[in-house]
Amino acid sequence: MKTLMIDLETFSSIDLKTSGVHRYVESPDFEVLLFAYAFDEEPVQVVDLTAFEELPDRVVTAFYNPNVILCAFNAAFERTCIARHFGIPMPAERWRCTAVHALALGLPGYLEGAAEVLKLDAQKDAKGKALIKYFSVPCKPTKTNGQRTRNYPHHDPEKWQQYIEYNRQDVVVEREVRRELERFPVPEKEWRLWALDQRINDRGVRLDPVLYQAAIACDEQYGVRLLQEAREITGLDNPNSLPQLKGWLADHGLETPDGLSKEFMPVLLDAAPDDETRRVLELRQEMGKTSVDKYKAMQRAMCDDERAKGLLQFCGAGRTWRWAGRLIQVQNLPQNKIEDLALARETLREGDFEMLEMLFGAPPFVLSQLIRTAFIPSSNSRFIVSDFAAIEARVIAWLADERWVLDVFRGHGKIYEATAAQMFRVPFETIVKGHANYELRAKGKVATLACGYQGGPNALIAMGALKSGIAEEELPALVKQWRQANPNIVKLWYAAEEAAVTAVREKTTVKLKHGVRYRYEAGMLFADLPGGRSLAYVNPRIKPDTQFGKDGLVFDGMDQVKKKWMSHRTYGGRLVENLVQAIARDCLAESMMRLAEEGYEIAMHVHDEVVLDVPIGTGSVEHVTAVMGRPIDWAPGLPLSAAGFEAEFYMKD
Repeated sequence: MKTLMIDLETFSSIDLKTSGVHRYVESPDFEVLLFAYAFDEEPVQVVDLTAFEELPDRVVTAFYNPNVILCAFNAAFERTCIARHFGIPMPAERWRCTAVHALALGLPGYLEGAAEVLKLDAQKDAKGKALIKYFSVPCKPTKTNGQRTRNYPHHDPEKWQQYIEYNRQDVVVEREVRRELERFPVPEKEWRLWALDQRINDRGVRLDPVLYQAAIACDEQYGVRLLQEAREITGLDNPNSLPQLKGWLADHGLETPDGLSKEFMPVLLDAAPDDETRRVLELRQEMGKTSVDKYKAMQRAMCDDERAKGLLQFCGAGRTWRWAGRLIQVQNLPQNKIEDLALARETLREGDFEMLEMLFGAPPFVLSQLIRTAFIPSSNSRFIVSDFAAIEARVIAWLADERWVLDVFRGHGKIYEATAAQMFRVPFETIVKGHANYELRAKGKVATLACGYQGGPNALIAMGALKSGIAEEELPALVKQWRQANPNIVKLWYAAEEAAVTAVREKTTVKLKHGVRYRYEAGMLFADLPGGRSLAYVNPRIKPDTQFGKDGLVFDGMDQVKKKWMSHRTYGGRLVENLVQAIARDCLAESMMRLAEEGYEIAMHVHDEVVLDVPIGTGSVEHVTAVMGRPIDWAPGLPLSAAGFEAEFYMKD
């Protein structure tokens, strides 16, 4: 099939990064400036739409020709912009996204990074950022520029010519990146899933503007109140000023560290010499709490139809191909623990902030609890929210053939109680409320959550062991007991590491189990999954691990925290974690495709949970959970189960 590579340069006064492309194109001043394209290996052409040039007929014809693949790096942007500017439907099924392909292979998801890692002859033009800032975003009015708010081509013809060449070079680089990536194709099934993902992102999820605007107003009012109280106590013009506040605290006998950051607050509060000083510190702590960032993100992202769109990034969360959150970050929402959420959200919507605080507590806490409830279903619809039960625990047991765990999931499903019974060799029936052994459930739970990927005491602490009342000195024994209770999972760690290391060292393929195998090919290590796709490890090599006195596996990849391309050392537990999370993601993907085929509209999905926007009188929780619990052909024997509920607004049940 013929391929048409496309790259656009555009203008809009809406900030693309914070508002997303769907809001960006709704700005009245949005327009496509330059349209660079190339069919297959033909020279790259640039159409200057500001000079009233028109797209060639063969390009327009290609938009409608199902035998032409439309391709771009971050195709969601090009798709959405072309549809808006030219008024031409751009179904995702017609497109391929080179950025997604790069992410699927463990490469950077931005063009410059992908080209650098691939060591291509063609590289992205470094002048691009300055040119984009000059022509594609509003400029600040000054005397020098005649108070204009936008730069047009005639304001700097030389720069405009550079912008045209920059646009042309992007297609050159994108084409070379695509050529390199095509050696390792993405399965067609995944492109169908990506098309569904794009439909979900294009449709978006409805927001409640009354609620998020009230939340922002409530927070502002509360902040003014706190600031006024701090002024009255301290007499300072600006108690938010760190130097002023530190001086006041010093005058009151309290020396403070440089930043007054939150980690020092417990110590400072204990050391406060009097109630007045303690209250000032409490006010500082309270003013530092950010409970409305997500509400403000909603305000920036909401489109004309009151929906937030483009909230999910396909393949965005590392090499497992899981989704990542964008804009509002729905993958990172606070839980809700207020009992009467409906009353709290209605009180907020009515603007009765005093009553809200009286009934439910301080605004930062309450507003944080209500973030989820700002997502609402369409008119005459309700949400059906359904998620997999203990999906990772099920997948790792299936992958390791940990029979007793699989039996639990095929039966009563009480894995925390069963794990505790197995670890401490007590009857399962005794781990019930009211029995002395019930306290073991907390240990079984935290061990299940923390130990599956070769985690030790630190992993238990990270999963809340100490907060659960478990003494730190007990943790090493807990790790040992969990491993003794799950010998096949322990064997899986070492088998996975040995298979991966052998595949790299001998440049071969090594089978693991359940269709998983490690395969070395063309300088890459692949973990082939039972669902038909592969995880990729770039530039794998064997290096001595001095800590454990053996050879270990090292590869290159993006550091998700530092956002840098760097070397990573991995080990059995981490390799198993990648496998399990990837297979769990594939289970969710299968369910999403099945639910879409059943006619359900997916508003969004969060981790192992789907949020469906379902017209009243259609669909049911029972049907949705049954669809999600169906066996999967490529995972025979994997016991899946889902639980769900209906709601008038989004929440955690």
